[in-house]
Amino acid sequence: MPELFEPVTIGKWTLPNRVVMAPMTRTRAQSGGVPSEHAATYYRQRATAGLIITEGVQPSAVGQGYGNTPGLHTPAQVDGWRQVADAVHEAGGRIVAQLMHAGRIAHPDNKNGLETVAPSAVTAEGTMGTATGRQPYPTPRALTTDELPLVVDEFRQAAQAAVDAGLDGVELHGANGYLLHQFLAPATNQRTDGYGGSPAARARFVAEAVVAAAQQIGPERVGLRISPANGANGLIEDDPAETAATYRALVDAIAPLGLAFLHLSIDPADPLLADLSARFGGPVVVNTGFATVTDLETAQSLVRGGKAAAVAVGRPFIANPDLVRRWQESAPLNEVDQATVYGGGAHGYTDYPTLDGGSVSAADVRQDG
Repeated sequence: MPELFEPVTIGKWTLPNRVVMAPMTRTRAQSGGVPSEHAATYYRQRATAGLIITEGVQPSAVGQGYGNTPGLHTPAQVDGWRQVADAVHEAGGRIVAQLMHAGRIAHPDNKNGLETVAPSAVTAEGTMGTATGRQPYPTPRALTTDELPLVVDEFRQAAQAAVDAGLDGVELHGANGYLLHQFLAPATNQRTDGYGGSPAARARFVAEAVVAAAQQIGPERVGLRISPANGANGLIEDDPAETAATYRALVDAIAPLGLAFLHLSIDPADPLLADLSARFGGPVVVNTGFATVTDLETAQSLVRGGKAAAVAVGRPFIANPDLVRRWQESAPLNEVDQATVYGGGAHGYTDYPTLDGGSVSAADVRQDG
């Protein structure tokens, strides 16, 4: 049986182990959505992961959701990501950008007053943090049919920008209640134009975005993340039969492409995991979701049981840049400082100690004052 710390070939890459760093928003980008030097340090420190999937990166200015998140749609942003890619590669790692259009999970105050768009004009419940405090989500404007190819092209261009920056590829974020996921769910997709109304129609826009990225940079550099019925950001998928039919239609549509991987955020006991994995026919990365933190035993069981070619691990990587080594040596883990997860500088970002006692560089300390 395969082991967690054995190599595996996924897409274009031969990974030295099967521990993938999951995408995690950290809201530390500089003005203009440019990754900071801290970001280069942060990702370099974690380069012993088999593969790093970056925090969500907006493919367009309109696609931004939270404040201080990075993009991949301006020359300055590409230059910033080039520093990150170079740092990770110098440390022997591999890194792909997660392309995340937030859709309705956004506020104009976080993106210079730009409007919020979505599949349909369905307002998200709750509030979003902005520079002036938490504010209710605005009602999004429903994208017109004629606009959809333009949004697909944003994903295409962002995929090319990622490769231009030296990143190893991209993952399209079709999970956790953001734009692509909003197209998949009946509660947020009330369209009647061929992109809604049936499982295949709801899956159509997501499939078109994946195809565009794959055609642009090669399918062996492209992955897709999905999270059937996980309820994140208030997205409701409460009809199991309808949900299964939608994701089957999506996976059937993209399976012939030969993508690098399918990333499933799902309860490993859900029978949909085996169903979609078989339909995809390629490497599957599994993340166990938000309910519990993925531990070593869970990761090992997923790989040994054949449920995952690799396992995406989130929160433990925040506090443990050398997580792979710690797991290999059964060493204790650092605890996450929740107060420093979002925003700020090096503190809580690049200053978590390794087993050898290393932490933030002197240059990073100086920049933080």
